[in-house]
Amino acid sequence: MPHHGATTAERCRSTADPAEPLSDAELLIGLVVSPSLSAALGPEVTTSVREILVQRYPGVRWQLKMAEDRLVDPPTETLDLLEAARNRVLEENWDLAVVLTEIPLKTGRRPVLTQLSPVHGVGLVSVPALGAVHVRQKVQETTVHVVGQLLGYDAEDLNAQRDLARRAHQLSTDLDERPDDNVVQFTARVLSGNVRLLLGMIRANQPWAFVARLSRAMVVAAATGMLTLVASDLWVLGMDYGPVRLVLLAVMAIGAVSATLILGAGLWERPRRRAQREQVILFNLATTATVAIGVVVFYLVLFILSWVGALLLIDEQVLADVAGHPVNALDYAKISWLTASLATVGGALGAGLEDEDVVRAAAYTRSST
Repeated sequence: MPHHGATTAERCRSTADPAEPLSDAELLIGLVVSPSLSAALGPEVTTSVREILVQRYPGVRWQLKMAEDRLVDPPTETLDLLEAARNRVLEENWDLAVVLTEIPLKTGRRPVLTQLSPVHGVGLVSVPALGAVHVRQKVQETTVHVVGQLLGYDAEDLNAQRDLARRAHQLSTDLDERPDDNVVQFTARVLSGNVRLLLGMIRANQPWAFVARLSRAMVVAAATGMLTLVASDLWVLGMDYGPVRLVLLAVMAIGAVSATLILGAGLWERPRRRAQREQVILFNLATTATVAIGVVVFYLVLFILSWVGALLLIDEQVLADVAGHPVNALDYAKISWLTASLATVGGALGAGLEDEDVVRAAAYTRSST
């Protein structure tokens, strides 16, 4: 992720005091225009977009580079277009990319105007979805809006401009090279030097909605939970297990599902050149955090469902007879905890049944109508 003309002093400021005012960051945006649209949009589209960016987000020095490229031949899936744009970002050393395409974008069967992948740093805009009137103006406004979304801009946040500038600064700043760094040391420096950027990427990726998009994993997990709740042996185990063992089971279950999703769907990216290491590590950290947070939310939902199911399906007197002592709410909670852990492991099986494209789309993309 080379910085464009940055000095060594500027690069080293990525680890400066967070309270210290930042000089304007310089971001290079790749504007990829399909050849069939270039004539209609005109060569001045980059100049117009840059002017709006400067007005709307003044804390950043914006640079735009236009590339005329279809990226993929239609008919194609949105995810293929997004990943082709990601490859172009890495090849050209851009910080972000916005693709203006004639290809219709859809979420399921629903047509959408844009598709975003904050972790890739790529936004797609379906120009035909803007209509036939004032197309140039709409393209410019939509492109600027997409750039803001990729940087996690929230118009309702009073500190939105400053936060965007900080994320832009971290995105455009390279870590200094240290030949003696191993992978762990370099990853730790990437993490410590890009905390705000990473948090913005994760937030923009909406990890809490991740597993909700994986229907098979949810169905298998729910079925596993209901089956385990009717087994009296599980009641005994759940009540006998201590908190340490229950926590370890939960961590193992969440880790199993997360690893299945990341490795099974090929979500882990490898750098092709040394210069890409920082950007690829950020991508992998954001992807891992997105999946892990999504699975934790999934686990909590299963725990609540298991607790409700336990209260409805397990009679208190029957449970007391099996346990050999009076039972209380804590016993029901421990049974539900163990059930949620087992059901989450069942979710790993369901995740393995999901189509790779479905998992990748759930992990990477956001849409807007």
